[in-house]
Amino acid sequence: QLQLVESGGGVVQPGGSLRLSCTASGFTLDYYDIGWFRQAPGKEREGVSCVSSFGRTSLYTDSVKGRFTISRDNAKNTVYLQMNSLPPEDTAVYYCAAGRSAIFCSVTKGEYEYWGQGTQVTVSS
Repeated sequence: QLQLVESGGGVVQPGGSLRLSCTASGFTLDYYDIGWFRQAPGKEREGVSCVSSFGRTSLYTDSVKGRFTISRDNAKNTVYLQMNSLPPEDTAVYYCAAGRSAIFCSVTKGEYEYWGQGTQVTVSS
């Protein structure tokens, strides 16, 4: 069974950091582009970042550039999202997703086939 599991969410104060993990089981992430998405209450799910297969390229939405870093450890079948300088607006459920490899990864939801169940990130004092 193909599965993605996110972890690392929690409650953090404004300005703090969290590292999210996305681990695959039942398939190897090496040949997939991986995206991170988030959905805040009452809002559409939006793309945050992505990394292409084997880490050749990455992409960040403007609101997280310079604060978030995506990386992958194919040996551990895991992709990470390091999030720094978090403001309350980053509060959301964060999802990882796997999609077919492309030259450039995408933060468009429709490009991804497999999704995790999400992990809650709450930024609050």
